[in-house]
Amino acid sequence: MKTNKTLLSLAVACGLVTTSTSIHAAGFQLAEYSATGLGRAYAGEAAMADNASAQWRNPAMLTHLEGTQISVGAIYVDPNIDVNGTVVGSKSASPLLPTSNASSSDFAHDAVIPNLYISHRYNDKVAVGFALGTNYGMETSLGNDFAASHFGNEASVMTMEANLNLAYQLNEQWSVGGGVRYVMGEGSFGAKTPQYNVLSAAKGTTLKYMEGDDTAFGWQVGTAWQINEDNRVGFAYKSAVKLNLEGYATGLGFNPALANARDSGSMKLELPATAELASFHQLNDKWAIHASVNWTDWSSFEKLEAELNTYGTKMVKEENWEDNYRFALGATYQLDSKLALRTGIAYDTSAVSDKNRTITIPETDRTWLSVGASYEVSEQFTLDGGITYILAKDAPIKESRGYASDDAAQKVAGEFVGEVSGSIWLIGIQANYTF
Repeated sequence: MKTNKTLLSLAVACGLVTTSTSIHAAGFQLAEYSATGLGRAYAGEAAMADNASAQWRNPAMLTHLEGTQISVGAIYVDPNIDVNGTVVGSKSASPLLPTSNASSSDFAHDAVIPNLYISHRYNDKVAVGFALGTNYGMETSLGNDFAASHFGNEASVMTMEANLNLAYQLNEQWSVGGGVRYVMGEGSFGAKTPQYNVLSAAKGTTLKYMEGDDTAFGWQVGTAWQINEDNRVGFAYKSAVKLNLEGYATGLGFNPALANARDSGSMKLELPATAELASFHQLNDKWAIHASVNWTDWSSFEKLEAELNTYGTKMVKEENWEDNYRFALGATYQLDSKLALRTGIAYDTSAVSDKNRTITIPETDRTWLSVGASYEVSEQFTLDGGITYILAKDAPIKESRGYASDDAAQKVAGEFVGEVSGSIWLIGIQANYTF
């Protein structure tokens, strides 16, 4: 199990490459695949062909790129996520549990998301590409002093993904493409006793901790319709990727015998399927607009269970998420022959209802506001930059949510009632070279 969780992370149990929290995309999904698209809030991506990064969202767009291209970049993520609430102790518990403040500020870490793309136009019909990046990732760490740590005080998942893509131009209007995805993932989840608990255990005693890793394959397909010289529509689909995270578990919440011991085991985690419908429209020699609608099959994320080799099946967390949608609209303005300006706005719907929101994955609706630019240093070399501010909608959290695993945690140290709020800055750079 790798330990560098500041580079790429997500939440396995309560929740995979580089990022810090889930508010910049739905659930633990990452949108940040390039600084080029960042400047337009990733509007119209499945129909865009700026550089070699286009294959990440739609492999069919490889046929719209000339020569051999390489694109490399990174996006810096600066989140500010706060949770504030109270833990209401039980008056019938022994010892008595008082009502206490449960707050954690800025509990998501800064991160850097790197990427690398290479494309090659083999002939007038065939193009190939290679990509390195991530589609999923998240990390939360609320610390041992968080008074609701019995519901979870840390969660992470980390993935790296490599794609091999092939595209074919059927005729002047239609192109198709597909690719194989190789995903490397790891994740962890932890819950500990707060200061006040019925177990009379020391603060920070491990109730549940599990970590594991796995690799798996997926696939993606896409198509592009060049309606005419100025208008294009693209559609892309990525398959689900099923990981079986193998590692170990510890903690008296799994079994009293594991209070100071470990049991090997595994936990299934499905990275959901996604789809995108996008369009690009060149209005005149200066202005272009682009738009997209994205869907993610988050309803496949129902629960997380640990399959322990000695102690059997143990529920880690009920999730019961729901499908989410993303709507984005962007524009590009060609200021002169060398400088292009971008802007965009997007809205991500939450992948959870108010009932199913948890402290460790404080999922909520998000609004994106983006600006960016491209500068042509030479005919072969361009530099891209983008900045995005994401505002997360304030949202309530209540645990226990009525599930058995939550109820068991509530009996240890009381009920949590509170609210999550936050925002995030994204800053990206991209260098593109055509041979």
